[in-house]
Amino acid sequence: MQVRAFQADDWAQVWPIVRAVIRAADTFTYDPAMTSEQAYDLWVQPPPGRTVVAHDDGQILGTAHMNTNRPGPGSHVATASFMVAEDARGQGIGGALVRDALDWARGRGYAGMQFNAVAASNTSAVELYERHGFTIVGTVPGAFEHPAQGRVGLHVMYTEL
Repeated sequence: MQVRAFQADDWAQVWPIVRAVIRAADTFTYDPAMTSEQAYDLWVQPPPGRTVVAHDDGQILGTAHMNTNRPGPGSHVATASFMVAEDARGQGIGGALVRDALDWARGRGYAGMQFNAVAASNTSAVELYERHGFTIVGTVPGAFEHPAQGRVGLHVMYTEL
């Protein structure tokens, strides 16, 4: 499995991953009714941001995007988001994408990386991020409407680089 920069023709394989994640509505704060075009505009980051795919033998197994978290006085902190195909989870793909995002941020001189909205119910993501040095620096109670668990907290997670 390798991680490489997203290419426009990757969208045919990336969109089904993004669509499944956002329609499940249990991890991301994206509109579950989002169209392919809307999702493309949201997910695919223009430079200086970056979008990547994790692939094996031409099959895309996951994707990530990364960028500056906030402009101006906050521009020294990066952010990133990750999605892995359901049938590829538990195989280290998320970890590879997180490492790639952290390497990207370090290489560009960011002081840290912040995740703004990690659903507290998404324990596998929280644990993955903690294994890579992130800590929960705050939680907004009830800020995420989980389809099965009701309102759960959204964590803000951070790591220094």
